Amino acid sequence: MYAIIETGGKQYKVQVGDEIFVEKLDADASTKFTFDRVLGLFDEKDDNKTVFGKPLVAGATVTAEILGDGKAKKIIVYKYKAKKGFHKKKGHRQPFTRVKIEKINE
Repeated sequence: MYAIIETGGKQYKVQVGDEIFVEKLDADASTKFTFDRVLGLFDEKDDNKTVFGKPLVAGATVTAEILGDGKAKKIIVYKYKAKKGFHKKKGHRQPFTRVKIEKINE
């Protein structure tokens, strides 16, 4: 069984046991977190159990354990205008939270 969840403006396909990187969550490491924005539930064995939300599946949640926080690889943002002598260089590291999916509640 897998679910489609939405967090941080992005959608993720998750199964029990998956470790995913999501946008930074405001929670401490090694605590439980519940994703309540479930867009769909799917069962590979039984097509009759496929449920699509309008836009969310009522009462469905996904429980996960927060493994920790971090920052992604640095991205360089470089602006340049030809023949004007204009150069601007900036760097950015996007923060993320690593979570492990423990349970999909229907």
